[in-house]
Amino acid sequence: MSAHIVKVLEARFITHDVKRFKVEKPEGYDFIPGQATVVSINLPEWKDEIRPFTFTNLRDAKYLEFMIKIYSDHNGVTKLLGKVNAGDELIIHDVFGAIHYEKPGVFIAAGSGITPFISIFRDLYNKNALRGNRLIYVNKTMDDIIMGEELFRMLKKDFVNVLTRQNVIGYRERRIDRNYLIENIIDFSQHFYVCGPDDFVKEITTILLDLGAKSESLIFEV
Repeated sequence: MSAHIVKVLEARFITHDVKRFKVEKPEGYDFIPGQATVVSINLPEWKDEIRPFTFTNLRDAKYLEFMIKIYSDHNGVTKLLGKVNAGDELIIHDVFGAIHYEKPGVFIAAGSGITPFISIFRDLYNKNALRGNRLIYVNKTMDDIIMGEELFRMLKKDFVNVLTRQNVIGYRERRIDRNYLIENIIDFSQHFYVCGPDDFVKEITTILLDLGAKSESLIFEV
């Protein structure tokens, strides 16, 4: 597994617990929108503690970008990443990931599971090819929504926010379950892209298959 030490160019919180990092891009380093790499902090006691994070930048950007949820309630990698700033160093490795864009469909994301879709949407938006795609994005509260303004600017009426623990005008308060999918999706023969916590992905993909989605039209991280 190759390793590249990269300097942090910019680091700042974009929600109460999600921090955006822009880092140097190694020469020749490339990825497909939706893919990820494993990252560690370039400190002696932390450099072997690798964690997977998705690229959110455009493919041709001169930097790499990650949007990382910070868990400050336990002493782990993300807690320390919460203290990493411009000038510090990270270590990135090879590119991997099964999430990629094939054709228009419905994207279903929970929480920080939106991150692989951000790069895909940015790429399609730049190519004027977003038409026919829809995003259903579930979070606990409004404050948890990542890059909401940009997603709305790109997707407009095809950006649907679902909140599970907050009732706010303009947002739907409920879970994404079988009934929700039946009520809000007409065509289950189209492509579906699903990302979020493992249990969420397993539940949603199982329901989609049961409702008629084809396994070859489901794109998610195994």
